[in-house]
Amino acid sequence: MRLKIACRKACGFKSHPGHSMAKQRLPEKEFLWTPQLSYVVGLLVTDGNLSKDGRHITMRSTDVQLLKTFKECLNISTAIRYTPDHQNDGYKRKRAYRVQPSMAQFYRWLLTIGLFPAKTYTIGAIAVPGEYFRDFLRGHLDGDGSVVGYTDRYNTYKNPKYVYTRIWLKFISASATHIQWLRSRILQLTRISGHLWEDKSMRPGKTANMWSLKFGKEESMALLSWMYYDTNLPCLQRKRKKVEKLLRKEQHTQQLMTLPNHHQGRPRIRYEPILSQKPMVEK
Repeated sequence: MRLKIACRKACGFKSHPGHSMAKQRLPEKEFLWTPQLSYVVGLLVTDGNLSKDGRHITMRSTDVQLLKTFKECLNISTAIRYTPDHQNDGYKRKRAYRVQPSMAQFYRWLLTIGLFPAKTYTIGAIAVPGEYFRDFLRGHLDGDGSVVGYTDRYNTYKNPKYVYTRIWLKFISASATHIQWLRSRILQLTRISGHLWEDKSMRPGKTANMWSLKFGKEESMALLSWMYYDTNLPCLQRKRKKVEKLLRKEQHTQQLMTLPNHHQGRPRIRYEPILSQKPMVEK
């Protein structure tokens, strides 16, 4: 009797609609680029993963707010779940969470723009339109980038006004091809170049080096203002608050300083807390 029942369940009878549905392949779908979609792509390039089953997409983070934003951008209701330590892929020091929706059409669309399973060391260019690149870049920053800022008072013994805000913006990738593409795209759209660095791996058992794209203070301020161009944008909120604090602090520092401009004749990069102008792009 058990054998007969097993055969019926595998025969695709109308009483078992799940069998026939599993065989149907959803048609290809072209997704419309938006700031929300571009941001999600940036997150997936850095902290996402495409499973080998052709439909599941995993997004991991130690920040629940980021995963909630990820869900809102995709308009999905998939639950946020805790990720055990042995599955954290680098998040072992902090409690990590994941969202793993099953989205076959979106999965296949991601393949057409440059993402693929096991992409860490071999990912290259991503086909993001220039109009939405800064939203993609903001997702890239929230996924695996960093903003470092501190107040330098080293020379205040010479003059109390010698107070400087030091700022560094950094994007990282284990793929040299991807980080080089990222730099060339930023340069093309903003005329900001940054510097590439190869960082030797210090993690036990890891032999592949990491690549960093770093920007100095003025370039960082300009690029951050370009990325956070409006108040209502998908982003990692704690990182945005840090950026806005640095922008305000730098503006205050500039107001206090009365030093002569030693780079007279060299155009300075303009930056404001929020820029509304469109990026210099070709569509």
